[in-house]
Amino acid sequence: MAVTESTPFTPRIGRIPIRHLSPVQPEDRWPSKAFLGEVVPFGATVFREGHDLLGADLLLRAPDGTQSAHPLAMGAPGTDRWHTEVLVDQLGLYTWRVQAYSDDWATWMHAATIKIDAGVDVEVTLMGGGELLERATELAGADTPAGKTFSDARAAMMNASLSPAARLAVASDARVVAALQQHRLTSLETVSAPHTLRVERTRAGVGSWYEFFPRSEGAKRRKDGSWQSGTFATATRRLPAVAQMGFDVLYLPPIHPIGRLNRKGPNNTLEAGPNDPGSPWAIGAKEGGHDAIHPDLGTVEDFQAFLASAAKNGLEVALDLALQCAPDHPWVAEHPEWFTTLPDGSIRYAENPPKKYQDIYPLNFDNDPEGLSTEILRIVRYWIELGVRIFRVDNPHTKPLAFWEWLLHEINAEHPDVVFFAEAFTRPAMMQSLAAVGFQQSYTYFTWRNSKRELEEYLTEVSQETSAYFRPNFFVNTPDILTEYLQFGGVPAYKIRAALAATASPSWGAYAGFELIENVARPGSEENIDNEKYEYKQRDWSSPETQRRSIAPYLTQLNTIRAQHPALRQLRNLRIHVTRDDAILCYSKVLPGRFVRSGRTDGIIVVANVDPHSARETTVSLDLEALGLPPGSTFEVKDLLSGERYTWGTENYVRLDAFVHPVHIFRIDYPKGV
Repeated sequence: MAVTESTPFTPRIGRIPIRHLSPVQPEDRWPSKAFLGEVVPFGATVFREGHDLLGADLLLRAPDGTQSAHPLAMGAPGTDRWHTEVLVDQLGLYTWRVQAYSDDWATWMHAATIKIDAGVDVEVTLMGGGELLERATELAGADTPAGKTFSDARAAMMNASLSPAARLAVASDARVVAALQQHRLTSLETVSAPHTLRVERTRAGVGSWYEFFPRSEGAKRRKDGSWQSGTFATATRRLPAVAQMGFDVLYLPPIHPIGRLNRKGPNNTLEAGPNDPGSPWAIGAKEGGHDAIHPDLGTVEDFQAFLASAAKNGLEVALDLALQCAPDHPWVAEHPEWFTTLPDGSIRYAENPPKKYQDIYPLNFDNDPEGLSTEILRIVRYWIELGVRIFRVDNPHTKPLAFWEWLLHEINAEHPDVVFFAEAFTRPAMMQSLAAVGFQQSYTYFTWRNSKRELEEYLTEVSQETSAYFRPNFFVNTPDILTEYLQFGGVPAYKIRAALAATASPSWGAYAGFELIENVARPGSEENIDNEKYEYKQRDWSSPETQRRSIAPYLTQLNTIRAQHPALRQLRNLRIHVTRDDAILCYSKVLPGRFVRSGRTDGIIVVANVDPHSARETTVSLDLEALGLPPGSTFEVKDLLSGERYTWGTENYVRLDAFVHPVHIFRIDYPKGV
């Protein structure tokens, strides 16, 4: 509506300005995110004209309707930033506001202390205090204990026979202070607009993921050169070893029938032999499509038995949701409108230049959006009915964002425990928007952030700047990604990347073979040679040679440390510390004792040499305030990887040899009472 002279103007700012609230998604279109047990930092910029003192509270309404108030504390001087932290312990939608107010008693106390000490306006100042105490008496009720305390204090403050200092001292009496905490003297109360925070189950934000191809687990080569595929039954035998390493989510690539038309051969060759199994991501054949199971793996009943065995081992199974088709998928004949037809009458296959995927047809969501969306919803519901609660979504950035917003809303409204994990290695706007509209987790750029500077910037981004909605999962490798850092860094590189992923992010993951240092790349590509996407991979996990080169005990150690330290299962508490070497990275994660079951503060300091080819030494300068320690403190730390102990303080010498011990993971032994 156009503004005219007859239209009253309504200010958009309150009497006390409350601005820049957090956590809030950009544009505030969707709720911000948290997971059960997460410590969420709330903040706002609160200020006003003049010099009167302010206060602010977080007003929080939990999903069950319970309402609570949490005082906000003022942050760094001059920033007008106020903050508090709350551990969220209910699933569902929280509503929150910030209330600001003029703190009349604190304002008077501040002025009175200065004036009476200087002998300026003594009587009128004390009269002002008396008026405030009279107001407090009325607020509490004259007949209540607090009202009597206020009344007695007012009488003493108005007693001219006492010295001004003695009369002022009444205001600091412990009984008066305690009563004022229950009956605050405030004015100009201003409340912000409401915001929402959606709290999902802990697995939405915390997990140790492991990926394997079930067809490879138990696969055997026959004498004639053909292969006998692994099955859900043979893959079940691998579950205890995955669980013993401390992983709690097992991700399976697509388990559906694989197309035969344009099937890829070893190392992505265009010609497949009769014994080549093809890529699991080329979904669909005469045996069925996205709601079918590859007959080599077993039946629906076999799959459900696999899920049950995984659960007994403490593992949740994540299933791949790859919305694409092989040329012989049933949809191609039944619904050609769901694809893109080229001028020559052929159907367009998938490309990611220079990569070509002749064995895959991408879906077109614009020809029949309602029909295609309805079918995909049916498929997801089908797997949920079978027991799947986590979906790793392949290439979601190649589908419309509006589709994902709709699908995730529909599923999470019915099944709020279902988690969607986006495999979206793409531009920041799309990657972050997928998270904004509902994806619970996402792959990240961590894989390609290897230098100290790159890591400092990226860890700060995901833990602070986008943490209101974007939950990272730091996978160290995938079947498609074998970075140069891993190709040429040897065992040190693998240990460094695993330690960083496991400690910097509440969710991290590894693809099978990482523990065996499988680091030979296919020439001209960033993926393993003899890639498991296109062939069976027979690994003898129990052979002495495998055991000799495996870093599985190291991965087990990392997951054990994660399980024992709740600070590592938080996202927003990561803080970077200063080092004087361009290859030594230092960060900490601290969880205050009020949020820890034991009541003791949990603090971890990670110092990593990110150069896998050398020994490095430097001085680490710690921000003790970020660690919850007083300035100038000294304290004991224990390296949870080596068992070594040191006494540390603000400035600390470190030497890390990449070939011997590339990473310190220090536990801070806090003094009692901290």
